[in-house]
Amino acid sequence: MKSYDVIVIGAGHNGLTNAAFLAKAGLDVLVVEKNPHIGGAAVSRNLHKDWMYSNCSYVCSLFRPEIYRQLNLAKHGLQVITYNGGFTLTQDGDYIGSYNDPEIMRREIYRHSPVDVDAYDRFKTDISKWCRFIRPMLLRTPPDPTSFKFRDLDELRFLARKFLDLGPRDLHDFMKFFTISVADYLDQYFTSDLIKAHKAGSGIIGTGLGPMSPGSAYVMLHHYMGDVDGSVGAWGFARGGMGAVSNALAGALQEHGGEIRTNAGVEQITVKNGTVTGVVLDSGEEISAKRVVSNLDAKRTFLGLMDPKDAGEKVVKAAKNFKIRGSSGKLNIALNGIPEFPALPKGSDLIQGDFHIIDSLERMERAYDDWKAGRWSKDPYVDALMPSLTDPTMAPEGKHFLSVFVQYCPPKVEGKDWTDDQVQAFGDTVINQLAKYSPNLKDLIEHVEIRTPREIESEVGLTEGNIFQGELTLDQLLFNRPFPGYAQYRGPVQGMYMCGSATHPGGGVMAAPGANAAREILMDLKLGNTVPEDEGDD
Repeated sequence: MKSYDVIVIGAGHNGLTNAAFLAKAGLDVLVVEKNPHIGGAAVSRNLHKDWMYSNCSYVCSLFRPEIYRQLNLAKHGLQVITYNGGFTLTQDGDYIGSYNDPEIMRREIYRHSPVDVDAYDRFKTDISKWCRFIRPMLLRTPPDPTSFKFRDLDELRFLARKFLDLGPRDLHDFMKFFTISVADYLDQYFTSDLIKAHKAGSGIIGTGLGPMSPGSAYVMLHHYMGDVDGSVGAWGFARGGMGAVSNALAGALQEHGGEIRTNAGVEQITVKNGTVTGVVLDSGEEISAKRVVSNLDAKRTFLGLMDPKDAGEKVVKAAKNFKIRGSSGKLNIALNGIPEFPALPKGSDLIQGDFHIIDSLERMERAYDDWKAGRWSKDPYVDALMPSLTDPTMAPEGKHFLSVFVQYCPPKVEGKDWTDDQVQAFGDTVINQLAKYSPNLKDLIEHVEIRTPREIESEVGLTEGNIFQGELTLDQLLFNRPFPGYAQYRGPVQGMYMCGSATHPGGGVMAAPGANAAREILMDLKLGNTVPEDEGDD
């Protein structure tokens, strides 16, 4: 039976990135995936007639441009198209728009709150500054602060220099991100609750925190760290849906001789004398390899795939304590036309961007209160968009795909497993919310796919449906991700590695964890550093 240099468990975008870099370096690599399709959460699926759904992740921004270039993903068909604008709808029939033109944006802020115009400029400038500061850390391996190895000491010096260069005032301001809420952070700039709500959504997406929860300010910053075509903080659509990202990565892997096996779920990582020997599939088939890389989250890896004796008591305890809380739901809707939003000017280009429902921080916090009580939000925060307006490949001519991301949706309903009737009731709540602002929406609906954390976990393998593979809180960032002693992508036994979003720098379709883990594996093999590190803001 063939033995591989590396087996990667899970064909999500980080697993494929990891495998592509290892194959490019000349290793014999196999990716095994439990589903009949690749992509994990970055997938495009034809679930209704001629509509193509990005049925989990739905926009592209955080993907590192260095990885795009090094793996030549343009050759493999990946195109990211910037989308324009967006808006937040208000209960009184108005809206606040987002515009790429700074002068138009200033006029829009002035329309709602004249005193906040200059504050908006300061906010944008400060966010850009912090993004430039933190982005060089994304494609670096966190140092072990307890180690005296030269590499760890050198990396600690790198971090120390960066923080010292900030100066006392900026350092104090930066550290606020990790300790305060997005509401408190925005209070430092704005007086208008509508403007604050318009900006606060990125601080709660995908996380078990409310806008008034300490730490949610960092979640907002995390969402700003990407770019499209060099525009920091911009968002875009992958042409053909988010599965185009995974398909391009798979193309790069296969170009360099790597293999992918679908319908091949892993039951156990096999270990002998403290060293991995391969994996056992759900079918009972054993495949041997010198190294095994898990793209699964920390709980599924150490509490599911590894024998507790191999993982060790310390790792098992840390994995049990690792915070993974599902808080998000998703609806994918096939439409027979473009929904009308009477609040918008007729023919407005804002419809091509994302739109949000909830126009105050108080409404956001009440939605969070429902989640804390184990219920889906009665008045949910909605982040919706129609990528088919920009990418016509996703729906038949004249028809459209509406992607609806929802906060909050619990992993269990009042402590009990979801029933099918409750899933439908959750979907009805979201559609009714949208219909309050779009009177013709229900008449346009041809098909709805409803995804609670139950569906997300079952299909994608994300524990509790948590889209980041673990909370993005200070105790689970940098050298604490997933937990101290295991933040450098290596597992508790020889030859075992991690490459998923449960590792630094965290979640989102970023591909940095997969690339960083590949760099560590190649360094262990003394094959040199062929994986890119941050190239700056070019």
